[in-house]
Amino acid sequence: MVVYLLMRFKTIMALNPTPYKIDGVKRRTPNSFPWVTVFFAVSALVLGITILTPIPEKIRRRLGLERKVTPPSRKDAPNPDVIYKDRVVEKKILVRPQYYEVKKGTDVSKTSRGFDYKYEIQEKAGRSASSERETDGTYEASLTFSIVRPEAARRLDELIKQNPDLPQILPGLENLVEKSRVSPFFKNLYDNKKSRLKLYANRFDRVLTKRNYFDCETMLEMEHSQSKRKVFLFQTDMDVVSDGSDGDRVPRMPDKIVNSANYQPFTSYGWKKTGEVENPMITGWNKMLAEAKAKGNSSEVKRLSAGIADLRRRSFLIAEYDPFVVIPVFILQDRESAWAPNVGDYVAVIHGKKVYPAIVGDGGPNFKIGEASLRMAKALNPKSTPYTAPVSGLGVTYIVFPRTSGTWKVPDYSSWKTECAKLIDEIGGLGEGYELHEWSNTLPKISKEK
Repeated sequence: MVVYLLMRFKTIMALNPTPYKIDGVKRRTPNSFPWVTVFFAVSALVLGITILTPIPEKIRRRLGLERKVTPPSRKDAPNPDVIYKDRVVEKKILVRPQYYEVKKGTDVSKTSRGFDYKYEIQEKAGRSASSERETDGTYEASLTFSIVRPEAARRLDELIKQNPDLPQILPGLENLVEKSRVSPFFKNLYDNKKSRLKLYANRFDRVLTKRNYFDCETMLEMEHSQSKRKVFLFQTDMDVVSDGSDGDRVPRMPDKIVNSANYQPFTSYGWKKTGEVENPMITGWNKMLAEAKAKGNSSEVKRLSAGIADLRRRSFLIAEYDPFVVIPVFILQDRESAWAPNVGDYVAVIHGKKVYPAIVGDGGPNFKIGEASLRMAKALNPKSTPYTAPVSGLGVTYIVFPRTSGTWKVPDYSSWKTECAKLIDEIGGLGEGYELHEWSNTLPKISKEK
């Protein structure tokens, strides 16, 4: 069309070289060429052709004027932003919560948490694929934790399922159990487990294992009819703790422990430091303090500074050498129940045919029970380590004597044995042929050389 107009223009100009020149005056004549009309016609034609090409879209993108189109959707569906780029459509959909990214080769049916994974496929009729793919909830999976609340064992025949030797070890246990009641702490413990599960249901690495969920067979509150001695009995498994430090008794500790950010140098049971040797854990904590100061982490600086001051002022139990058990903090903090143990209370730990004297030495998590020091664990099973439990079943019976804690001081295993023997006598004594274990002193010898 443009070529035709140009050829037409040349022909007209050849026939009328100066059609409007009269006596030196330029004026429009009926036969003059319509220049303005031609100009607008050509411009309109070029503009129309240009509109049908990708050029306008490219110009808009260059100017940051991308066109956004929101397709209709259901009220509860996300509204995707659709951006056109050279006729390639990109959909950006905000999804809450974020999709779980599964690593290649992951088999979610196999977890280290110990719970059973079951699944089923449910299908129902829908609309067109183009509609359903944009609608939330049309292709999803839901995770439901189905948990069973265990019932506490409360009869003697139920207790001896975990340890058949109990009636022979403690002849007075039968009478104690007859008048006992299930402790409210048992319900509280499993309430805490449920809360923990609810809090971390989307974190498989934080969910309780099946073993740690079912870690308590019972908690009983008992009182001897004559002596009125109260007993807090619970049956659990045994996990291992490796906390504690004391420069007076163990002035040197391995570098991997000293420099560990995970090792806990404190225990709830502690006493005023008597020696002049600095706690070996202070070296590592000073390094962590310097790093926290360099990073400007004020809260960490405050925590580490307070910890270092405590390490200089007090001494603590050492799990590798001292036999003690751990009780959930929520129980230790109870000041109303006469059966709630306190830190320092005496304990008789029964496993198999053995009875071990100990004390309540530390507080543990509110969602689990059945922890003891590495020294205690190795007595039950020499293969125990901080990462290997001595007992996997629920065959450990703990006999705690509430409100019996004496003055907190340097551990005296012989005294612990004597006190436990007196308390056991108040509830009927040990059976014939049974006696309390005698703990030996395994602390490293301290050189007197300077």
